[in-house]
Amino acid sequence: MSFVSEKKSSHTKLLLLSFLACLIGCQPSISVDSKTGSNLLVYCSEGSPVSLNPQTNTSGTTVDATAPTLFNQLLDYIPGTTELRPSIATEWSINEKGTIYRFTLRDDIAFHSNEHFSPSRHLNADDVIFSYNRQRLANHPLHNLNGNSYPYFNGQGLAKLIKRIEKTGQYQVEIELTRPESPFLSILATPFLPIQSKEYADTLMKKNQLELYDKNPIGTGPFQYLAYEADSYLRFKRFDKHFAFQSSVEHLVYSITPDPAMRFARFSAGECDIMRYPLPVHNKLAAQDNTIETIQTPALNVAYWGFNTQKPPLNEPKVRQALNFAVNRKAIARAVYDNQAILAEGPLGPSSWAYAISQDKIIYNPEKARQLLQEAGYGEGFNLDIWAMPVQRAYNPNARKMAEMIQQDLLEIGITSNIVSYQWGTFLNRVAAGQHQTVLLGWSADNADPDNFLTPLLSCAASNNGSNYSRWCHTEFDNIILKARQESDIEKRKLYYQQAQKILHFEKPWLPIAHTPNNLLIKNTVKDVNLSPLGTINFEGVTIISKEDAF
Repeated sequence: MSFVSEKKSSHTKLLLLSFLACLIGCQPSISVDSKTGSNLLVYCSEGSPVSLNPQTNTSGTTVDATAPTLFNQLLDYIPGTTELRPSIATEWSINEKGTIYRFTLRDDIAFHSNEHFSPSRHLNADDVIFSYNRQRLANHPLHNLNGNSYPYFNGQGLAKLIKRIEKTGQYQVEIELTRPESPFLSILATPFLPIQSKEYADTLMKKNQLELYDKNPIGTGPFQYLAYEADSYLRFKRFDKHFAFQSSVEHLVYSITPDPAMRFARFSAGECDIMRYPLPVHNKLAAQDNTIETIQTPALNVAYWGFNTQKPPLNEPKVRQALNFAVNRKAIARAVYDNQAILAEGPLGPSSWAYAISQDKIIYNPEKARQLLQEAGYGEGFNLDIWAMPVQRAYNPNARKMAEMIQQDLLEIGITSNIVSYQWGTFLNRVAAGQHQTVLLGWSADNADPDNFLTPLLSCAASNNGSNYSRWCHTEFDNIILKARQESDIEKRKLYYQQAQKILHFEKPWLPIAHTPNNLLIKNTVKDVNLSPLGTINFEGVTIISKEDAF
């Protein structure tokens, strides 16, 4: 689609030109010919990234902004699938014990450049070691940069898992683990382990400007960073030296539009080529418009209501069990998801090979909830905060509405609640610090292994400095999922995960709510967009054709 088409109305054309001028005006080096705007792709996103370095945050908005654009990992996934493929690493081998991984790297991978840095060499083993050690070693010069933490790395226990990382050649790296780890290759393919430039860090350190490292990111991805204004836009330019592919899209703009109605209005008016996270009503409207195509994929995700188990009375299992009985999830499925979701029974969905069908499914039973509160000593009820995230995610299109419905359900069992929200970055920082009592959040898997739900979200390691926002630590559960990670036999792993899910079903650190499909709306002038079951969009191979050719 041409961003400015000669066949558009003069009013719409003026709006689009004004919008484009606003986005590009502060960067005069970008030039987009309004008659040949097919080299510009505008993506209407749902929120601002918390960071431009995915090492430092697990939010989906951060991943959406950085994973398909700025960075590459040692391995990644074939677009639209959960099948691993080579990326920075061309090949790898694992010793018989499953503890030593040897990687051969490509020797032709160029880094981006910016006003602060021009690379003098291609990516090599030093960059891989630098990127992992930054997160692994507390004494690394960049470990505490800008007060960063590494929730995914820490949540996976990688600092203890990785025994050593060594350079065995200019383009060879060896990683030794303290024990076997079945999902290790899948972990390396997640966006939270990007390979970054050691030379860029060295250059900024010499200039005493190290604080710029994450704010003006340098990667090896298909697009390079140009500018960012929170709650407004992100701008990228095609990186013509990308090692894997060269996009036909020269200029990529993320138009950040948190309000879903405004996002759909912009998309409908032609201000955006792609719209992220449409509401159910938008999907219905799109089905009636022959200029819009809907991409929907099965997803590996879960929405949940998490309980901070370090705060009374949520440290009592019977209280958490009562809260599970108190909520009418079927009503939520109708009102929030328009029945376009599967009710969850735990972190893992039915599509997971480790999914365990519980004999005691989660049901709505206010009478049982009141009984459990009485047994726990809270028959008179109590006050509770419900933190509702301020952005849409695939797993939760409207957290505020969900919170309001839960609030009404809680009144039925004598609990008075208050709904709390903040700007997205502040919200996540406060939740990570454990300031919440309960929180509506969720998770979109970064790989297809079931461990990707259990370790980062519910392990003891993740409760200390990771993404276990229930702050629940259960020794038996931890030991079981550790055994599953060390086991290579899938049937034995499945048995371990079934045991782990039984513990979760009793302890209830969450109320699991729903699993949802991933949805994306695109103009029919945009072709070859891939939406992964993991929830990430991929711009590899994306093309924009003329409006006339779309019909």
